[in-house]
Amino acid sequence: MATPEMRTAEGWEMQFATNHLGHFALALGLHDALAAAGNARIVAVSSVGHINGDVDFDDLHFRRRPYDPWQAYSQSKTANILFAVAAAERWAADGITANALNPGRIAGTNLGRHMTAPPASFDPAGATGVSVKDIPQGAATSVLLAASPLVAGVTGRYFEDCQVAGPHRPGVRRGVAAYALDRERAGRLWDASTRALSEALPAAR
Repeated sequence: MATPEMRTAEGWEMQFATNHLGHFALALGLHDALAAAGNARIVAVSSVGHINGDVDFDDLHFRRRPYDPWQAYSQSKTANILFAVAAAERWAADGITANALNPGRIAGTNLGRHMTAPPASFDPAGATGVSVKDIPQGAATSVLLAASPLVAGVTGRYFEDCQVAGPHRPGVRRGVAAYALDRERAGRLWDASTRALSEALPAAR
């Protein structure tokens, strides 16, 4: 989260590569096993930080625009949601569900080890709708989506606090941005991600 500018050997921006492309590649590689398992679930851990930035399809890897650690983080977290939306549509016939979630602000992890100070828009001290969770509380929504019969068959959604999130409202650090659930954008990201992996890993074509 909010790392200094770093790149993979392929030249990909590190947060986008780590938070999205790596997970995307893993899911593609596991697809046949997931389909064979029956009623498999994919759970993508996103963040409320997605509300601070859409995916910039013209410059995914900050090759032309100045690198901003928070914009890169936000883009990668939006990508997590768009991936779930696209996977839900593409793999429904295989019995695979895919959902994304916001675990919340969790104390006691080293996720923020690169942070100096978040931007004003993140309002760490008193943002409306934000509460600090311990690790079990932060894991609860992931566990719900991975294992609970309460969400069997639910797919292509974004959850927070163990429920489907409502639309994001300005000034409130909750909810899901409309662009993160946009099916056209989800498909566009899927195609761009597939192309990137194909170019980097020719044997995977």
